Amino acid sequence: MRHDFNNQLGGDSNVIGSRVKFMKVFRRVATAIVAAAIGISMAGCGSTSANVVTLDFFQFKSEAADQFKKMVQDFEAQNPDIKININNSASAQTDLRTRLVKNRVPDVITFNGDINFGQFAASGVFHDFTNDPIVKTLNPGMVQIAKDLVQTTNPAKKRLYGLPFAGNASGYIYNKTVWRKAGVDPNNPPKTWSELIALLQKFEKAGITPIQASLADSWTTQAPFASLSGTLVPASEYTKLKKGTTTFSKIWTTTAEKEVELYKYATSDKGVTYQQATQNLAAGKVAILPLGTYAIPQVRLVNAKADLGFAQLPATDNESDQILTAGDDVMLTMGANTKHPKEAMKFIKFLMSKKQLEEYAKAQSAFTPLKETGIGDEALKGVLPFFKSGKLADFSDHYIPASINIGGYLQTLATTGNVSRFTSQMQTDWDKVQARTFE
Repeated sequence: MRHDFNNQLGGDSNVIGSRVKFMKVFRRVATAIVAAAIGISMAGCGSTSANVVTLDFFQFKSEAADQFKKMVQDFEAQNPDIKININNSASAQTDLRTRLVKNRVPDVITFNGDINFGQFAASGVFHDFTNDPIVKTLNPGMVQIAKDLVQTTNPAKKRLYGLPFAGNASGYIYNKTVWRKAGVDPNNPPKTWSELIALLQKFEKAGITPIQASLADSWTTQAPFASLSGTLVPASEYTKLKKGTTTFSKIWTTTAEKEVELYKYATSDKGVTYQQATQNLAAGKVAILPLGTYAIPQVRLVNAKADLGFAQLPATDNESDQILTAGDDVMLTMGANTKHPKEAMKFIKFLMSKKQLEEYAKAQSAFTPLKETGIGDEALKGVLPFFKSGKLADFSDHYIPASINIGGYLQTLATTGNVSRFTSQMQTDWDKVQARTFE
């Protein structure tokens, strides 16, 4: 039995041994197959990652965050090999400056077309679009404003370091219903300074508040000043100011005097906030709100059915003198040394397509930057001729460094009427800035 058992055992041992060997081989093969499968999978993942370019998109305009998010989604759907990381910034100037210090310049950038953009542009961190074919499709006046922003006194260095993406304008918003009640044709706003003053007096006699001031927010005083100086002060005067060959007293006295006169017709409470001012216009409590086009969405938010108009603020008694103060509200550019110039340019060209520009303009009550300038709100129709004829001037406060409290000084000017004090304060602060500035 033992023998048989041993024989049997021996026979079973052989079977078991064979099974063990088979299982070992099977496991090795299975392991190899799984490893190969994992390897193939990993290799595929790596390949996909390697073929997808991710762009860093710096976006400054908080009120347009949803609009840019939608545009990015549309772009990514059409371009699966490009991913866009949107970085919305609540403090664009500080955030972008910090990025530059850390050598982390974003691939694609939106920025307000102001003096800060001009300072960044002058430092050479943005791409130079001057000779790009797309420039020929843009409004020449808006392109010139973008060039003039570059902070240099050397005309040859005033190149195009960003594309105007959306435009705005400064003048005044008016309630057409209120104008009709006063017997005024809302489709024929004043073309000269004297006509404007006569209109304000007519409103006053009719018991209507002619002008809505909003001195509680000092920055709002910069709007009518920029509107008037667009006609009264050529852009070349600010270059002379930087060179020290002119003064604020010489170039801004007339503008300041007219601003003081304008605010005399703010016969209701002058100390309201920007929000309250837009509500008063929406409710038909005042005839004119001397602010830019950017305030129209806020008015419509209060009263979507408000019948609004927008007009240029005349500054002289010669109709042909008038120039519309306008700005490149959104500049679109890319880092000069981005690692992904091809993909960044592709995204920029997508954003600059007519379809995207028009959708943005409609959402933000803005002007498109194209030669055939479009409007996003019917209220802007009255000033389109200025865009088409190129009679545009940049906001005068775009030439003033942020360290100078121009809003505060204008607020004091509006309440005291002291013009010489205003120009003297501006000159003193300007000289301090120039003393520590090296071009």
